[in-house]
Amino acid sequence: MKNAFSVNNITKTYKNFMLDNITLSLPTGCVMGLIGENGAGKTTLIKVLYGAIRSEGELSLLGETDVNNIWKVRQKVGIVPDEVQFPVSFKLGEIDRMMNKCFNEWNSKMFFEYAERFEIPENTKIKDFSFGMKKKIAISVALSHNADLLILDEATSGLDPVVRDEFADIIFEFTRDENHSVLFSSHIVTDLEKLCDYIAILHKGKLMMCEEKDILLDRYRKISCAKEDLKVYDSRDILGKRVTQYGVQAIVKTDAVRNCDNEEPTTIEDIFVHMIRGEEK
Repeated sequence: MKNAFSVNNITKTYKNFMLDNITLSLPTGCVMGLIGENGAGKTTLIKVLYGAIRSEGELSLLGETDVNNIWKVRQKVGIVPDEVQFPVSFKLGEIDRMMNKCFNEWNSKMFFEYAERFEIPENTKIKDFSFGMKKKIAISVALSHNADLLILDEATSGLDPVVRDEFADIIFEFTRDENHSVLFSSHIVTDLEKLCDYIAILHKGKLMMCEEKDILLDRYRKISCAKEDLKVYDSRDILGKRVTQYGVQAIVKTDAVRNCDNEEPTTIEDIFVHMIRGEEK
């Protein structure tokens, strides 16, 4: 199976942070959710992927492995950055003309169709738009130049639930083409659970886990029990636990669950929170 991107032993060091030896790949035609707390390294990894910063290690993007030529395939990568920046005096018409000069396959008709779909006013200047409206413009740009890979860094932040649901529909439409892939970083874990085939979890610059979403959800269950009851479990079967005065809530391997009357399916958010926070007293 071809990969939309792969990174091998990627390391990027700053004064107070290190993206530490990340190895990760996204099969073509799939959606990967990238989860991590603030400062985990999500944006740093995304910048490495589209060539905004250099790093140690190996990178392949849409089949291109020479970092000096990554700019060539960026024409086929649609990017929504965490911080959207357009010239403040621009309206949609100026953005359209600017992007027409940037992308070989820029589609003005499609851009304005997405703008209409997102209810973006044509005659309003960027400086007068809300943060969420600027995100809508960036999403419209990313989808309007025949990209094969979307890289979305907190693309749904600042959007209300109705627009986030509309955005989910757009991602489903985009990935109907088996050559289209998406890397989607978000703090809104429920969006990722709805959209993604794979889940990758970053914590303090390290890759904690990367797994198919359905396999991950089948592998673990959420249980609630007394502290004493949890002692029958092997620590290797416990992904994480939270201890309160009322008892213990834990994420454990499905095939290890026993002597527990209170168990239920887990969620990606449960897995993430318990893995990162561990035991909370």
